[in-house]
Order: sequence, then C-alpha cells, then structure tokens
Amino acid sequence: MSTVLVPAAPAVAAQSRPLKVTQGRVLRSEFTKFRSLRSTLWTLLIAVVLMVGIGALFAAVSGSQYHTFSAASRASFSPISTSLNGTSFAVIAFGVLGVLLMSGEYSTGMIRSSLTVVPRRLPVLWGKLAVFAGVIFPVSLIASFASFFLGQALLNSHHLGVSLTAPGALRSVVGAALYLTVAGLIGVTLGALLRNTAAGISAFVGAFFVIPPLADLLPSSISDHLAQYLPSNLGQVMYGATQGVHHALSPWTGFAFLCGYAVVLIAAAAWRLRRADA
Repeated sequence: MSTVLVPAAPAVAAQSRPLKVTQGRVLRSEFTKFRSLRSTLWTLLIAVVLMVGIGALFAAVSGSQYHTFSAASRASFSPISTSLNGTSFAVIAFGVLGVLLMSGEYSTGMIRSSLTVVPRRLPVLWGKLAVFAGVIFPVSLIASFASFFLGQALLNSHHLGVSLTAPGALRSVVGAALYLTVAGLIGVTLGALLRNTAAGISAFVGAFFVIPPLADLLPSSISDHLAQYLPSNLGQVMYGATQGVHHALSPWTGFAFLCGYAVVLIAAAAWRLRRADA
C-alpha cells in the first residue's frame, strides 16, 4: 500500500497572508507606541505632581492667610477651585504631551511607516486621539480627586474645607479632568496640523497662556465679551475658577465651546493628513 501525502502549501499560504488593517489593530499599535516612549511616563508624572502639588500649595497658603483677606476676597473665596488651581499648570504638561504624540513621528520620520501600513491615513489620527484620551482622562481624574481631597484636608485645619458632596464640588473635580483631556487633544491636533514640535508647543502655549493677558489690554467693551470664549477661561469655569473672568459662561456651556474648538481642529488635522504628504 502507498501512503497519500496531503500537501501543506495552502496552510502555509494562509499563514503568510497579511493581516487586514482594522481600527482595533491600529489602536493597539498606537497604544504600544504611546506607552513605549519614555517621555510619556515622565510627562504624566510631571503633570500629576504639578496638579496635586500646586493645588496643595494654594490651599495651604490661602488657609494660613485667610484671616488677612478683605471682605470682598472672603466673599469670592472658593475652597473647591483653590484646591484645583494646579489644573492651570498641569494643562501645560498634557498639552505638550499631546503635541509630542503627533509631531514626534514627523520629526523622526516614523509617520511615513505608519501611513504606509495604514494607507487610508485617518485611522492613525483616530487611533492617536482615542489612545490619548483613554489614558489622559483617568490619570487626570485621579489627580483631580487627589488635589481636591489634599487641598480640603489642608483647608480643614483652618475650618475652610468642604466635602465632595458640597454643591459644585464633584462637578468641578470631574470638570478639571475633562478640561485637561480636551486641552491635550487640542495639543494632538496642533501637532498634526503644524507637524513640528516647537511650532505646536508655541501655538498651544500662545492659545492658552499668551492670548488671555493680551486680550485684557483691549477696551473693556471688547475684552469682557471676548475673554469668556478663550480656551483657558472656558477650562477654568469647568472647575469653578471664575475670578477675573467677566460674563463667565456656565461650566457645561464652556465645556461645549471647548469641545467645539477641538472638533474644528480635529477636522482641520484630518483634512491635512488626507491631502498633504507626510
């Protein structure tokens, strides 16, 4: 009797067949790149330290000097926003990380490899945005809760602290995390649009930290209405820091406008990614 051998060629051919590019696989690839960068961990650590540390510093100093405050200052004092004041400093770190996430690939040339593997291009942008938001929001939310509880503990020693159940407290804590996340996404889109780290960071810092004081130099009839729509002021109202902002919007209205800025920039970044060479 003779033995019939079954050829294994079809199996080998099936094993060598390239995997289909899907959004899920792009997400896993982008997450691998995101966590493999040493700068990611350090930037996240710096952001958390800034948020918690500066918030604690504001709470400690405000609590110790509260007895010297004027009546107007005492009336406007908010223990909630005081403990979350580190948010305005942490936004720098998250914004820079967002810019680096996209511009870093252009500076190293890795973007060409990414777009070769994903010829439709846009899944790369969606993947980066999703990975960034999925990491930044929980990190910033934990930091926000830590800032609140540590700040209130310091203020409680002067009988000024409030609990998380106080009106606006939980909303402000979550609002600070949402602000940091959306601001970071704006950083990602600036990196995608400008494709240069220095230019992206400069644009982010200009939008969030340079334009607001310049707007104050305008006539009050203009600046009072313009200031409420600036990105940094929209973020501040989300965690209750409305001092100095004339005609401040409500927190969720401010959040809607901030998301609107992000959506416009994401659309512009998507258009350039599709139309311009890497």
